[in-house]
Amino acid sequence: MAIIALEPKYEGYLISKKAEEEGLVAIGGDLSVKSLLRAYSSGIFPWYTKGEPIMWWSPDPRTILIPEKFKLSHSLRQLIKQQRFRITCDTTFKEVIHYCQIMPRKNQNDTWITPEIEKAYYKMHKAGYAHSFETWLDNRLVGGLYGVSLGRAFFGESMFHLVNNASKVAMYYLVEFAKHHGFLFIDAQMETSHLINLGAENIPRKEFLLALQHALQFTTLKGKWEILTEK
Repeated sequence: MAIIALEPKYEGYLISKKAEEEGLVAIGGDLSVKSLLRAYSSGIFPWYTKGEPIMWWSPDPRTILIPEKFKLSHSLRQLIKQQRFRITCDTTFKEVIHYCQIMPRKNQNDTWITPEIEKAYYKMHKAGYAHSFETWLDNRLVGGLYGVSLGRAFFGESMFHLVNNASKVAMYYLVEFAKHHGFLFIDAQMETSHLINLGAENIPRKEFLLALQHALQFTTLKGKWEILTEK
């Protein structure tokens, strides 16, 4: 089984051909900041459920969103103009990832955001590589998303909402931030109808890895991000 530029290589695990075809490239290792940075720099991310070993994926095709291709619906545009929600960035990362972990998902009985995933990505946040966008209503956190940033690429991990459209508003502000700072793409990892409706597209893995290498040539915007306010 080929490991796509990921060191150290994990050996001694048997992976089925079907799993490899679906994008599973390695099993094992750890979730240290160093390991996660190596993985993301190679187009690989962890995805598994509690009780399983760490599984590392690089799906083909890959779903990405070019910020300039984001589809802003009329209803979302009107909601943004109303300024019903308040948006912040990197103020409640722990709460955002925890909500993403506990929210029930359609056709999903378990969550891939295990306690060790929560701890690992909080360490990534403290190191300046993981970021959250938070949506507030009446001083209550009602939606948000989080992900990893390297170079001019943002790797979206998960989002949640307690109020309709709260996560879409967070996504809008992520896209605006990405456009302002010249990000080349937002990695959505795998296709969902929701993402496609927002303008995401599927590209071959080889094309994604080339785009990633281009994005990694730029300096990573580390540390606390500041939200772009509406003019």
